[in-house]
Amino acid sequence: MARMTWLDKAIGSVAPRTALRRVQARDNLEILTRGYDGAAKGRRADGWRTAPTSADSEFGAAGALLRDRMRDLVRNNPHAAKAVSVLVNNIIGSGIIPRAASDNAKLNAQANALWERWSAQCDADGQLDFLGLQTLACREMVEAGEVLIRRRPRRASDGFDVPLQIQLLEADMLDASRNGDLIDGGRIVQGIEFNGLGQRKAYWLFAQHPGDSVLTSRRLDSLAIPASDIAHLYEKQRLQVRGVPWGTPVMRALRDLDDWTQAELVRKKTEACVVGIVLGADEGEQGIAPSVVDADGNRVEQFEPGLIAYARGGKDIRFNQPTTTAGVSEWLRSQLHIVAAGFRMPYELLTGDLSQVNYSSIRAGLVEFRRLIDAVQWQIIIPMLCQPCWDWFTQQAYAAGKLSQPNIPVEWSPPRFEAVDPLKDSMADMLAMRSGTMTLAQAISRQGHNPDAVLAEIAAMNAKIDALGLILDSDPRHVTKTGVIQSDPSLTSP
Repeated sequence: MARMTWLDKAIGSVAPRTALRRVQARDNLEILTRGYDGAAKGRRADGWRTAPTSADSEFGAAGALLRDRMRDLVRNNPHAAKAVSVLVNNIIGSGIIPRAASDNAKLNAQANALWERWSAQCDADGQLDFLGLQTLACREMVEAGEVLIRRRPRRASDGFDVPLQIQLLEADMLDASRNGDLIDGGRIVQGIEFNGLGQRKAYWLFAQHPGDSVLTSRRLDSLAIPASDIAHLYEKQRLQVRGVPWGTPVMRALRDLDDWTQAELVRKKTEACVVGIVLGADEGEQGIAPSVVDADGNRVEQFEPGLIAYARGGKDIRFNQPTTTAGVSEWLRSQLHIVAAGFRMPYELLTGDLSQVNYSSIRAGLVEFRRLIDAVQWQIIIPMLCQPCWDWFTQQAYAAGKLSQPNIPVEWSPPRFEAVDPLKDSMADMLAMRSGTMTLAQAISRQGHNPDAVLAEIAAMNAKIDALGLILDSDPRHVTKTGVIQSDPSLTSP
């Protein structure tokens, strides 16, 4: 028997301890895993397939199909179309309006007036103003998941107040086939090129929509457009470079609901077609497979409205009584609740069904929905769409000699929410202003108006009223809240 060396003894003493540690670590891991029901394994979790893939990998495999299916649902499913419309109307409404906010009042007035003129001619397609482009861009973001806004500089000879236009491009214009690492340390992901620091460098775009059915002589090649000329609007739900349609969680539910509705409709139509069937007096006279014919003796192969069918040896008529389906409305309402949850909106806004709400419940539901809209406006629409367009505008106006500086601070005013009870909301605003927690400019901005323009209009109207010698009951300078005429302070002694 060979003698064990000191090394063999050392290994022999360590190996069991290492194996024991591995078993203990495995047991501890299993115990920790069982601590979360969502991570438990067993019969209840069979069929639950998951993968540790990145958001970009998931989008690369499913992005195009998700867009196509969502667009099909919006075209053909009324609930999907209504959901997209409700979200766009609440996020954009009449439009998000900018107001220059520098320390120079003259520069602010000049920039605001120039923006008003440029906004009417900013669309590269020549059809919408800037507010209309906001609506279209938001609709593309909700329906398709993302949209690209491209800066289009123009020549001074083109006749624009500011030689600049913007163009909206659908997400299909991105060449998603371009992926991989670059020799300079950068990489391309789904047609978006990044430099070595992870910053967006370029977007690889097709010259025309790849799904366009119009035959052209252009080759379908993509070109790199600098990222400084592109604004990419989408919602970031993970660390992802592209967006997914907002209705993705309920696509199958919408499809199944549509199929069920059509099947139920066909069943009801079929029942209503048959008025009655003439049967034999005895069961034996009907035969195993009786021949069913109509009143003219033609074999019945399809149902038509008002049909009376005759079985072989028919002597007795039995009228059809369509069955009633109980619980259809409740089931349909529960399914639409699921669809509304998938689109992150109240059921009442999706369906228009207000039969089961009161003032308090609908107000509470709208408060949460408005928080979502407020977050989307200030965290997605304004920084990813509105602010880049304002920066392009001021820079191009400065280069054209229309503004004295290229960077001008701006304040954005989203549209106001319609009040469920206007009187209570107005009283709340008035109390906030009187207590100093809200300024008059903030109150006017919440109404979706430009405070400077509103105050200038009030001053001009007051001057016109004074020139005509009129005293209106709505003028707080002369009439109190209770309707009493105030004394002229200039006539009273100090």
